[in-house]
Amino acid sequence: MLKNLTKAKLQAGETVFGCFVRYPSGSFVEVLGYQGWDFLVFDGEHGTITPEDCENMVRAAELRGVTPIVRVTTNQAPTILRFMDTGAQGIQVPWVNSADEAEAAVRAIKYHPRGNRGLAGVRAADYAQVAPLADYVKQANEETLVVLQVETAEAVDQLPDMINTDSLDVVFIGPTDLSHSFGVPGEPEHPAVQDAIERIVEIVGSSQAVLGTMALTQEATKLWLDRGARYITVTSESLLRSASHEYLLKVREG
Repeated sequence: MLKNLTKAKLQAGETVFGCFVRYPSGSFVEVLGYQGWDFLVFDGEHGTITPEDCENMVRAAELRGVTPIVRVTTNQAPTILRFMDTGAQGIQVPWVNSADEAEAAVRAIKYHPRGNRGLAGVRAADYAQVAPLADYVKQANEETLVVLQVETAEAVDQLPDMINTDSLDVVFIGPTDLSHSFGVPGEPEHPAVQDAIERIVEIVGSSQAVLGTMALTQEATKLWLDRGARYITVTSESLLRSASHEYLLKVREG
């Protein structure tokens, strides 16, 4: 198993930047790998990515030394297992609403003694061709990044307990779903949502976990950096839109 460079940077107090990919294309991932991202998040929740797709996307990320992370569809052990077995170095779990759910997610991601993830000679373990599985298990538990998403009013209320979950690396704020949970869908700037976000920032800031979120512009990213976030993501669509608009504006003016 490769060293998780993104996790190492976070543990060293650095900030990491990643891009969400929702399209099942290893070639697209390979192109993104040339751009200097610390990590890429393969979006199985809001995309069409299957475990088979993910395996090839992980291979493409590894070619460029980019950390492959998967956002799974749901917090269920069998689902997490299939995506982890592709060789992903981290899992981002949506809709985690309690300490029990946080614990369940970690246990599905980690092997014994921390968890109960199923063990086999899969790609993540180099098909059991390189080292004994016992060595792989220890390394996997050390290297795998655990990212849990807080995106409901219930999760905000439960976060003081959730934050104490052992092996939790990143708490990721989902502003859009938070707005939906607070009854103002699509309005993340609503005062109720912003108050909830401030609570999350305060709770995570006083813990050992890293604060993460999505920031779609340079201005938004700077604001989140000032808030202490060190796991920053953007979408490939937002980058494409920004670059395309800027290009077309300039060439059509000329």
